[in-house]
Amino acid sequence: GCCDNSPEQHGRKHAASTGHNVITSFEPGEAWFYDFSDDNFYESGPDLAPPDSHPLEQPVPGPQGRVPEDWRSRMNG
Repeated sequence: GCCDNSPEQHGRKHAASTGHNVITSFEPGEAWFYDFSDDNFYESGPDLAPPDSHPLEQPVPGPQGRVPEDWRSRMNG
């Protein structure tokens, strides 16, 4: 994930270093956006090219076997 409380905790750092200020959910059925430049949350935004979510059968928080076992302890907040 690319949010500040993801295991890698790099959302805001990524936005600052690249200018990629806006993130959106990749969860099925969610359509929210967040803009790091002004700390605003948006219930919806533009339609983006597919895919707009991870596969329903994919576990959360990421692909099975690719997320550290201790991911919960790495959460920031």
